[in-house]
Amino acid sequence: MDNEIAMNDVSVFFSMKKFAYLFIKRLFDIVCSLIGIIFLIPLSIIIKVSYVLSGDFHSIFFTQNRIGKNGKEFKLFKFRTMVVNADEVLFKLLKENKDLAKEYKKNRKLKNDPRITKIGKILRRTSIDELPQLINVFIGNMTMIGNRPYLPREKEDMAKYYNDIVKTRPGITGYWQVSGKENTTFNKRLELESFYSKNCGLKMDIKIFFKTFGAVIKGHGADE
Repeated sequence: MDNEIAMNDVSVFFSMKKFAYLFIKRLFDIVCSLIGIIFLIPLSIIIKVSYVLSGDFHSIFFTQNRIGKNGKEFKLFKFRTMVVNADEVLFKLLKENKDLAKEYKKNRKLKNDPRITKIGKILRRTSIDELPQLINVFIGNMTMIGNRPYLPREKEDMAKYYNDIVKTRPGITGYWQVSGKENTTFNKRLELESFYSKNCGLKMDIKIFFKTFGAVIKGHGADE
């Protein structure tokens, strides 16, 4: 009987600990995203003018379906860093160039992606292209710190790691991005993010948050 009471007490403690973690995490998300969205307005104007001056009059924003928590898809917002018909160009490149196809199959990205615009390279190097995801964070389908928001077409390739990764909301930054292994293979990335989903907590998130600044300073922007 005493053992049952002890086990119940432990269960209640961990439930309260998890609730506190999720509450603090969501509060942090709302505050950070609101502040960030305010700065998005003048930044968007600057980026739009830069694109227009380069002869590109298309939208500076880019939306794409991504896999969210529990596998539910959502629209992700980013500043556009590629040519408008990026997916069509990618499929054509992979069909015509076997070396690029091999690289993409291994890493799910191209090191020297010809689809990226000149302005896009700057946005990626500084990670500014990720900032519109603050809108996703405010809405609640993303968080400041979590796993990468994967593409629906990558679901099958995520294999055994899929169920672990979708237990948490995808984030703007995360364990993989600050691990020092940002140029690793797709499978290693999945392994790192599966580890985060199983071990995430307030202490871990705080470490990732501060390490993110170092990664940005070093110019480790996103590649997708």
